[in-house]
Amino acid sequence: MNRKNLMADYAGMIGALALLIVVFSLCTRHFFSAANFQMIANQVPAAVLVATGMTYVLIIAGIDLSVGSVLGFCGAVLGAGLLRWHLPLGAALAVALAAGVGCGAFNGWVSTRWGLPSFIVTLGMMEIGRGGAHLLTQSQTLYIGAPVAWITETSVLGLSLPFLLALGVVVAGQFALSRTVFGRYMVAIGTNEEAVRLSGIDPRPIKITVFVLCGVLVALAAIIDTSRLGQAANPNAGNGFELQAIAAAVIGGTSLMGGRGSVVSTFFGVLIIAVLNTGLAAVGAKDETKRLVTGAVIIGAVILDQYRQRTRPGAG
Repeated sequence: MNRKNLMADYAGMIGALALLIVVFSLCTRHFFSAANFQMIANQVPAAVLVATGMTYVLIIAGIDLSVGSVLGFCGAVLGAGLLRWHLPLGAALAVALAAGVGCGAFNGWVSTRWGLPSFIVTLGMMEIGRGGAHLLTQSQTLYIGAPVAWITETSVLGLSLPFLLALGVVVAGQFALSRTVFGRYMVAIGTNEEAVRLSGIDPRPIKITVFVLCGVLVALAAIIDTSRLGQAANPNAGNGFELQAIAAAVIGGTSLMGGRGSVVSTFFGVLIIAVLNTGLAAVGAKDETKRLVTGAVIIGAVILDQYRQRTRPGAG
């Protein structure tokens, strides 16, 4: 994706976000306020991290259906580490991150070692992760309390530490994608993996690395989510996160067929979904209605993106 098209995509995302804000601000007088925008910003960090990892996986023409369950599993590891294994906070955080790395490495290794579709492998990991979360917590919420409360309570200029971390990940993720050899290999693998292989580059280590990165980001999201949800490790945490992450990436223009995507656009996709859900809640929409509208927006975004790609100069 060239720079001109990328900037046009960013402008379109910002325009869509601004339109939603204007519409909901006209529908309810309490929507357009600093407190509301601060609340939205402090709610999205976990979703941004997971969606960034999903964007990378989609770019290499893969998919990770296990991110929600792995998030719940990593949160359970953190809770069990602190409350049952009596680990210090630093060690418990390291074990939770290691759990994310292990799940990501397993997904990447199995899918590349046996040439299996990542859809199937991560579907299995989805069940493994959720089962592991329930085993570690004995299907009960583990209330951690103060040891992790500071993560979300720390703020700078009204923005929480997790939101600032998520912004840093977006910047670093976009830089790696667009300015490094690793990023170019990712796009090339998603576009034509066989051509990459014939050029003398082994795509397997790159694909495994992408799944590991996704696992690390999911583990970070689990730590943030555990801190935000009343400082508790819930075995059901992360339910539906895989759909949210895919939706944010697709709204941001990432191709489900691989070879195209932007971390910054995915970030805007997360914000659009968050503003949409918050705005619908503000006007009194039921959860069923919110899901209907969000689904329609996703489908509309895919159709619009396909049309935009076909009408761009040089499109086939």
